Amino acid sequence: MDEQSADKFINATHWPRTMAASALGVLALFLLVLTISELKSFRFIGSGVAATNTITVSGEGEVFAVPDTATFSVTVQEKAKQVKDAQDVATKKTNDIITYLKSQNIDEKDIQTTDYNVYPQYDYTNTACSQNYCPPGKQVLSGFEVSQTLTVKVRDAKKAGDLLSGVGSRGATTVSGLSFTIDDQDKLEAEARDKAITKAKEKAEVLAQSLGVRIVRVVGFSEGGNGGPIYYAKTMAYGMGGGGMDSAIAPSPEIPTGQNKITSNVSVTYEIR
Repeated sequence: MDEQSADKFINATHWPRTMAASALGVLALFLLVLTISELKSFRFIGSGVAATNTITVSGEGEVFAVPDTATFSVTVQEKAKQVKDAQDVATKKTNDIITYLKSQNIDEKDIQTTDYNVYPQYDYTNTACSQNYCPPGKQVLSGFEVSQTLTVKVRDAKKAGDLLSGVGSRGATTVSGLSFTIDDQDKLEAEARDKAITKAKEKAEVLAQSLGVRIVRVVGFSEGGNGGPIYYAKTMAYGMGGGGMDSAIAPSPEIPTGQNKITSNVSVTYEIR
């Protein structure tokens, strides 16, 4: 075999081996990429495997805070023969109350009309009976009652007493629904949750030591809780008799705010080995 024929023979036998090696290289690269992709689909290695040995513990956290926000409702009611007359008087008194609240640094966004109604008023008369028969009474329209209710949010709870007295002296018929809340409730709820989780973790560590096992990871979590009891003011409603208070401003009532309790109850499940 001459030199040229030998080169052709070598090239002919080398080409299939080269192709096979290239194919194997591409397959290996594909499998590597697929493996990396699968690993990235998990938050960490082993997270996709369901835990078989677990313990579940609970914890409760409590936070107490003095309320800093008060909310109450003010209602003005007026009666007249005509709707317009009742509306005019009710509107004037309501506007006076709003003007007073704004003068006490209550923001307009914290004063909201939550109810407005116009009711017809009727008188009932009985017809005289005759020959053992009493005809039904008659219903006669006597006028109209206009009612408007404002809900007021006070961002300084200490001012609540003065404001209750002030709106009463400006024609409010009823003041009701006084309650105290905390403006930044989320922060306190987070604090209560952290305390609850810490207690649950401490329980889990003690339990694991007693069982002779170790904690691996958290595999379950749930939370429940509420804002706790709200301590309202002693006097919940003030009836103003429809005509407001005396011309002199009445003494401001003492409004104890008490404390609000925010609670969080958590349940945590740990994998153990």
